[in-house]
Amino acid sequence: MGAAVVAAKTVMIGALAVLALVGCAKKDPILPGPRENIRDVLQTEARRAQAIETPVNRALPLTLPAAEANPEWRQRHGTPIGRTAHPALAAAPALLWSANIGAGDGRRVRITADPVVAGGRIFTLDALARVTAVSTAGQVLWTRDLTPPGQSGKAISGGGLAFGDGKLFVVSNFGTISALDPATGGVIWQQRLDAPTTASPSVHDGLVYVVAGGEVAWAIETDTGRVRWQLSGTPDIHNVLGGPAPAITDTYVVLPFGAGEVQGAFRQGGLRLWDAQIAGERRGLASGRVRDITGDPVVVGDRVYVGNHSGRMVALSLGSGRRIWTAEEGPLHAAWPAGGSLFLVSDRNELVRLSAEDGSRIWGHALPLFTDRKPKRQAEIIGHYGPVIAGGQLIIASADGKLRLFDPVSGQQVRSIDLPGGATSNPVVAGGVLYVVSKKGQLLAFR
Repeated sequence: MGAAVVAAKTVMIGALAVLALVGCAKKDPILPGPRENIRDVLQTEARRAQAIETPVNRALPLTLPAAEANPEWRQRHGTPIGRTAHPALAAAPALLWSANIGAGDGRRVRITADPVVAGGRIFTLDALARVTAVSTAGQVLWTRDLTPPGQSGKAISGGGLAFGDGKLFVVSNFGTISALDPATGGVIWQQRLDAPTTASPSVHDGLVYVVAGGEVAWAIETDTGRVRWQLSGTPDIHNVLGGPAPAITDTYVVLPFGAGEVQGAFRQGGLRLWDAQIAGERRGLASGRVRDITGDPVVVGDRVYVGNHSGRMVALSLGSGRRIWTAEEGPLHAAWPAGGSLFLVSDRNELVRLSAEDGSRIWGHALPLFTDRKPKRQAEIIGHYGPVIAGGQLIIASADGKLRLFDPVSGQQVRSIDLPGGATSNPVVAGGVLYVVSKKGQLLAFR
């Protein structure tokens, strides 16, 4: 009985204490002024912060080389061998044709390969490891499914393409690199890379190079598929989908690894010459903690320009790896070099022009950011691919269904052209035609 009385008193005291606290609580004051949804101001505040941090835009003169009607586009433009500095293209290209190349982007799969053009054919890789060759008239010539027997391509996606030594080289997320006959799609040889790989390969003079799993570089003989040498980088447990391609010269190869590491080596023997770390973090942004190399190394003369996703781009000496300058801009794709400047789409969704000499910012212009203007639905960010300079204009292909053309001197937009389905690859230009792959799995040709 005594225990019951004590328990009852305890409960009563607790209840009185709660009532006392409630009685003492004060109502929150209602602040004056309009009510704004926090999502509605996120984009505005981010743009305002950029304006405070960055200098005033300058329209500095720019001298471009003469436009050239290049017949081919064999690989990523970071490799100077075979790179066309200024492809010819009409001032206002129009959609010429479209061709179905397989599976497009989905909830679990993505197209990550840029098209390559060689021998009168355009080669593509869809989201499910299907390679397609299309004629310059838009006719599908052949397809080849590289999904290994007993496996499903619906579980993984991504890969890259390069053309050289008379063969088409295809890297897939199944952890293989394949050499295909460009005329028929037949498999000439296939080499396992021991790791899922979505980075693009690069090829020159008997060797094809690729970084597998973000941490092991392979040099493979183009004729036989035999491994010539390997180099290891810093271990990396995660990688961005669609990694960067190595850059090659006659003497050197520059290898980008997933953990923000770049290595220079002799191209033939694989002797490592130098190692550089691209470190940095974009404060205030969750995406700024992604430190992977996303701006492919681009070789111009005796310099290498390369950058990561967390807001850093650097210029390195090709022969020694010595750092020449650092810029607080994170290229999402390989920068385009032209006239002593570098053009890039940055991690802050800006189109930016930098001085190639010292990395100083010349101008920057905000690109469309969210796919939906309604604040409560601003969940997906618009992807922008490129840039390339062609026909005297700076060109970006965007996922919101626009091909945007800019004045490279000032950065001001000149015009936009409808791009059905929205872009999912960097644009490439060959034979006076611009090619880009859409999110719906269509190869689009503009002339």
